[in-house]
Amino acid sequence: MKRLLAALTLAAAPVFADGEPAGDFDYYVLALSWSPTWCALDGDDRQSPQCDDGRGLGFVLHGLWPQYERGWPAYCRTSVREATRGQTAAMSDIMGTAGSAWHQWKKHGRCSGLSASDYFDLARVAYDRVNRPSVLRDLGRAVTLPAAVVEEAFLEANPDLSRDQVTVTCRAGRVQEVRICLTRGLEPRRCGADVIRDCTMTDALLAPIR
Repeated sequence: MKRLLAALTLAAAPVFADGEPAGDFDYYVLALSWSPTWCALDGDDRQSPQCDDGRGLGFVLHGLWPQYERGWPAYCRTSVREATRGQTAAMSDIMGTAGSAWHQWKKHGRCSGLSASDYFDLARVAYDRVNRPSVLRDLGRAVTLPAAVVEEAFLEANPDLSRDQVTVTCRAGRVQEVRICLTRGLEPRRCGADVIRDCTMTDALLAPIR
């Protein structure tokens, strides 16, 4: 019985690996993080410049993540040159900080099989193709709302997206991220089962931009 339970637990767990060969994946997840949430939970304690008053950051690019149909690769083996300081600094306008861009390259970008320059260019193209709803930026005050409202706002602002291509996550009672699934050619596609895990909160906190 113990062996059976262990086998079932392993079968239900997400499949991911570190150090896989670069370029071996099925699709991308474009992760858009609500900057005020990250700042409240992590960034303020780190004194991150992403959280400085006046930055005006709403949905920032958390990352463009290579994904398997089930699970994801990370810290892949690659022969391409590492990202430079100039390349990561150039992404801070949409990723918050150069440090965030460096971490995303190291953990996820290498797995794309692209050079750092091409990966960051592709990530920017993916980010620019998504309309971030202005109604969420313009709230001006903290509100609580069903997380599903955030998804609805993205679907309305991006008519080419469908519900099975978008998911909203929460953390510590707050709206955390919007994740959009894309083909390797950056076309919307259905998310894998381990990505479609919508936040079901009806009173998630959405803090205003700074």
